[in-house]
Amino acid sequence: MQDSIVTSVALPAALAAIMATLGLSLTIADFRRIAAQPRGVFIGMANLLVISPLLAFSIAELLGLPALLAVGLVLLGASPGGTMANFLTHLARGSTALSVTITAVSSVCALVVVPLYLSLAIDRFDADLATEFEMLPIVAKVFAITTVPLAIGMAVRAKRTAWALANEERAKRLALGLFVGVVVAAIATEFDVVRDNFAEVAAATFLLNVLAMTISFFVSKAARLDNRQATAVALELGIHNNALAIAIATPIDPELAVPAAVYASFMFITGGAFARLMSRRNAAPGTPA
Repeated sequence: MQDSIVTSVALPAALAAIMATLGLSLTIADFRRIAAQPRGVFIGMANLLVISPLLAFSIAELLGLPALLAVGLVLLGASPGGTMANFLTHLARGSTALSVTITAVSSVCALVVVPLYLSLAIDRFDADLATEFEMLPIVAKVFAITTVPLAIGMAVRAKRTAWALANEERAKRLALGLFVGVVVAAIATEFDVVRDNFAEVAAATFLLNVLAMTISFFVSKAARLDNRQATAVALELGIHNNALAIAIATPIDPELAVPAAVYASFMFITGGAFARLMSRRNAAPGTPA
């Protein structure tokens, strides 16, 4: 996947737009509630920050992926939850508030987590990268396309609350449409590369997707979260921010982006199937999500 205008400019810009619209739905009070009711967020973050990356390492080792594809899989596993997870959690009648909070917190944590696991994976798999790169620009890029737009969205919500509430859903739909279009374009521009590597990484990305959702759901239940909270956590693990992984990977080495691109081709199918299953279970009388 070459560093084209789509992946170097349009994709980060679309991702920033999505993060800004996420910020429109958040206030400082949402983060304060984490201290009062931290268990759901703590379990979700533990899954995202520990279980998912370790699963990616293990699957890459088990299937003997080539070094660059293995590093790309770990980069994907270390990426935060995506806003599509919030949407699917809503459809599944899960705890949308918990999902949005985990997405926001994990997006901020990505500033440290993504570069850390990327560096560990490069060392572990002894990846021979096509170009030399420094970690500081990676940290800066993650900050610029996740934390900054999220903070801008929250600032707009704080200063122009009425406008934000009136336009939040419309802004989300527009940003989501732009985002999906750019992701599809990013994959389509290098369809041959994705196709040539599909068979090699399809099993790995499918295993990461399904195992992460399954394990995180049962870990959540073992931690005594209810079904709606467990649904939110599982979908956060099933719908990673693959666009962030592609945006980071492509400038370093095109092959690093292949696992995220392949993952994007089916994560909505598996995530949607899980959401449909849980929608029926979560429809039982109880506290609204």
